[in-house]
Amino acid sequence: MTDLTAPNPDDVLDAARVLQPVAVRTPLLRSPTLDRLTGAEILLKCENLQRSGAFKFRGAYNRLSRLDRSEFPGGVVAYSTGNHGQAVATVGRMLDIRATIVMPSDAPANKIDKARENGGEVVLYERGRQSREDIAAEIAARMPVAVVPPGDDRFVIAGQGSAFVEAAGQASGEVDLVVVPCGGGGLAAGTGLAMEALGSRAELWAAEPEDFDDTRRSLASGRREVNERLSGSVCDALLAPTPAELPFSFNRRKLSSVLTVSDEEVLRAIRFAFEELRLVVEPGGAVALAALLKRPEALRGRRAVVLLSGGNVEPEVFRKALAG
Repeated sequence: MTDLTAPNPDDVLDAARVLQPVAVRTPLLRSPTLDRLTGAEILLKCENLQRSGAFKFRGAYNRLSRLDRSEFPGGVVAYSTGNHGQAVATVGRMLDIRATIVMPSDAPANKIDKARENGGEVVLYERGRQSREDIAAEIAARMPVAVVPPGDDRFVIAGQGSAFVEAAGQASGEVDLVVVPCGGGGLAAGTGLAMEALGSRAELWAAEPEDFDDTRRSLASGRREVNERLSGSVCDALLAPTPAELPFSFNRRKLSSVLTVSDEEVLRAIRFAFEELRLVVEPGGAVALAALLKRPEALRGRRAVVLLSGGNVEPEVFRKALAG
């Protein structure tokens, strides 16, 4: 079922229609403090309030709702550091589709627990010693299941782009900049496709953890670069080893800039979101906001949509962020 056909702008509009009855229409919020700090008009798209706690619900639903159950009676297998797997499990429960989730043993406990609570069968592996892709392929070889990757799938990418389709309808006018978190690159690619579908002339920026900046380095070299490490950042949701193939083929021409932030800057952004907006945001979901707080002068005079992509933060990490 994994579809390596490149998605197109119409796929995103179709995904938005499919998702409209089931996805949460997450709010687009303003912060006077953030506007003042940046000298810009910042519109925060709160996908931390989405079903399953992250934008990943959009791609998972758009993919699983199209499953040919006669071809894949065993359901689906997905591999994920957390949010994609949790979303696939959630959608599997909604649609009565069996979901097997391959997750690293060091993934946040709350994400593993939520995948299980939503009916997913979790298979743990050792990051750095085992390949999640190989494990998923082995499962698919044993039973009739479809592999649902977090990035390299036409309908997953299109589903992620529906967040911007929704935001554009809420923004009441044109924006000239969109900033999104970036791990494997599926959200950035889906967002860029949505911008093309809507005729938006805005720039698209991505934000990454500074020690896991594979997209930034890949854009510079013209080929997909690999991170030296597979763990070691608080941004657990963004630790893909390399940009996914389909997203990168699009992002290499669409992304205007990639910003990087440290773990400390991400924790400050989590605290800012809570203190200023009373929002709970996970580290990977806060990197775009962290990038703005790091370089507020870069946005002066602009009108920007900034995605808060997830809210599944571990309690210990959240306490650390609030303690400063």
